[in-house]
Amino acid sequence: MHTNPAAPLLQVDDIRVAYGGIQALKGVSLELYAGEMVCLIGANGAGKTTTLNAIAGMLPLAGGRIAYAGDDIGALPAHRRVRRGIALVPEGRGIFTRLTVEENLRMGAYARDDADAIETDLDRVYTLLPRIRERLAQVAGTLSGGEQQMLAIGRALLSRPRLLLLDEPSMGLAPQVVEKIFEVVQTVRDDGVTVLLVEQNAHLALAFASRGYVMESGRITLSGSGRALLADPSVRAAYLGE
Repeated sequence: MHTNPAAPLLQVDDIRVAYGGIQALKGVSLELYAGEMVCLIGANGAGKTTTLNAIAGMLPLAGGRIAYAGDDIGALPAHRRVRRGIALVPEGRGIFTRLTVEENLRMGAYARDDADAIETDLDRVYTLLPRIRERLAQVAGTLSGGEQQMLAIGRALLSRPRLLLLDEPSMGLAPQVVEKIFEVVQTVRDDGVTVLLVEQNAHLALAFASRGYVMESGRITLSGSGRALLADPSVRAAYLGE
């Protein structure tokens, strides 16, 4: 199927998600173009993680539409979305703690049957994440928090994503480790992967992202370039501690 190159890779239109009668998302719309890094910022409970989970197919929509590469994917189960090129790195990393680092990485390629290309992609991940390469035989649960986060990103890359959804990659990590993780994410983006990032460190996210969306109470309340949002007085007061 030929898609219009000027069309967004991901178009989220007015999606609504409810948990047990509570409206978690009250009509969220956003779009990502191929090759962009876009961030979603907002207070805890604003609906950021719910938005990523809805895009990944982990939550059913109560309304609205999600289009990816020109197709409506709202009814596709999560595993089919992975095959279409959508990968989620969840909050809390979600690695298999009792498996080795290498077994975790190979789990990322479970939906693929191109063995040679998988080896090539593993080599690429090892180059991108040298700390992980040194620990292939180590049980993943014994890694540091930063190493686990890098492993989670590496595992997602093994599914060959076009769209990478990253939920709170800096959570609980030391500043120098966070810097390294953002460098990795930027390299992934430079390699052509489109990135949607949910991040509590709004300053860092807006500095790295080309554009950002601000969420409050299940709605997008503001959007703009990373630079414009960094300079916006209401964003500075609410999210940058200024």
